[in-house]
Amino acid sequence: MKTFVLTALFVTIAGLSGCDRSSQGFSLPQGNAELGEQVFVKYQCLRCHTMAGYEAEAETLSGALQTPVQLGGQVSRIRTYPELVTSVINPSHKLAEGYDGADIQVDGQSVMPNFNDVMTVTELVNLVYFLEDHYELEPYPRTDYVSPH
Repeated sequence: MKTFVLTALFVTIAGLSGCDRSSQGFSLPQGNAELGEQVFVKYQCLRCHTMAGYEAEAETLSGALQTPVQLGGQVSRIRTYPELVTSVINPSHKLAEGYDGADIQVDGQSVMPNFNDVMTVTELVNLVYFLEDHYELEPYPRTDYVSPH
C-alpha cells in the first residue's frame, strides 16, 4: 500500500511539473461581430451600459442605472477575450472601477442581470467578439526628459 501511495504521488508530481501554464485556459471559436451586435440589442445591454455610436438606441430604453457603465472606448489596457467572457457570465467577479458602488452593486454583487440560463454559447461568443472591436488602446503618454546641461 505504501508503495502504491508513493508511486501515485510521484506520478502526480511528475505530471504537474511538466504542465505548461501558457496552454491553460479556454478557447472559444471566432465570433461574428454583426451577430454580436444583434445579441447586444436583443438583451438590451444599453439599459445599463453606454457605448459610443449607440446613444440614440440607448435613449429608447428605460435605463436601469443612474450612471450607466461605459463599454468600449479608449482604455489603458485592452480587455482580453477571457476577461470579457467572465464579465458577461460572472459580472460580480470584478466590478467596474470608477463608479459609485451603490449604482452598480447590491450587497457586493453586480446589479447586472444573469444571462447564463438564457444566452446561448454562440450568442456569448458573438457578443464578446462584437465588444472586443469597440475597445481601443489609448496612446501611452511619452515623458519628455530635459537634459540638465
